[in-house]
Amino acid sequence: MTTFAIGDIEVQAVVERIDLAGLPHRDFPDAVPEALAPYRAWLEPAAICPRSGELIMPVQTYLVRTGHHTILLDTCIGNHKTIPSTPDAHMCEGSPLLLKLAAAGVQAEEVDFVMCSHMHYDHVGWNTKLLDGRWVPTFPNAKYVFARAELDAAAAEAGGEDKVYEESVLPVIEAGQAVIVEMDHQLDDNIWLEPTPGHTAGHVAFRLRSNGADGVMTGDLIHCPMQLPHPEWSPSFDYDPAMGGVTRRSFLDTYCERDVLVMTQHFPLPSIGHITGRGDGFGFRYAGSDLVHN
Repeated sequence: MTTFAIGDIEVQAVVERIDLAGLPHRDFPDAVPEALAPYRAWLEPAAICPRSGELIMPVQTYLVRTGHHTILLDTCIGNHKTIPSTPDAHMCEGSPLLLKLAAAGVQAEEVDFVMCSHMHYDHVGWNTKLLDGRWVPTFPNAKYVFARAELDAAAAEAGGEDKVYEESVLPVIEAGQAVIVEMDHQLDDNIWLEPTPGHTAGHVAFRLRSNGADGVMTGDLIHCPMQLPHPEWSPSFDYDPAMGGVTRRSFLDTYCERDVLVMTQHFPLPSIGHITGRGDGFGFRYAGSDLVHN
């Protein structure tokens, strides 16, 4: 587990799994081989597998410990979830996430808040667990912070083969543990939401601040380093690909060459670092590593 500090806030990246996520142009229509060719030298081997040509993407949560709260930012895939559209995640068993949290010194009962950037299967899966045939909140004493716009959109899309809302969101609401907020909600002086729509209708990033130090967790507003030189390269599964491109460039512009630690969800490990400028696009300098995507 990668551990780092933002002022007095301790943050640990807890990885559930690392996936080969398919050839880039499968989900990113602009990332055809000839368009990607100028960047392959620095994308391989960390972000693209040299053998298969597939994207390499971790699935992880960020464990945040402030002076007041223990918080999880997103909750990965989980176990036993109904996701037939994604066979590699469908009815998975043996997720090590709770064991890894315990190894980090946190039991499920000790989590105060779960904050979800959006409601896709790999970001809300451990919101709940299957207990005696029922879905119940995994973190029994936590408040789950959901952006209202995201919750409304997820509820409207429920009813299909994938049961993300039904299995990972609705049981939290029924248990009375959901806190439904606006997209700029501030939990306290250390952490607040930042609206970043496009990937989903109510997608948010998370801003952290302590003692003059700053960080931001991206969620899925950017998925992989190949989007750095081309922020307009949106995945086909974005709610609004054009909006996603605008949001992504605005985010990269805002945090470029600033002393703000950027925590990504799916960049290669260690997944955290700083945004740098590179011509009309951007680069990424990984914290505590020689890895640079530029």
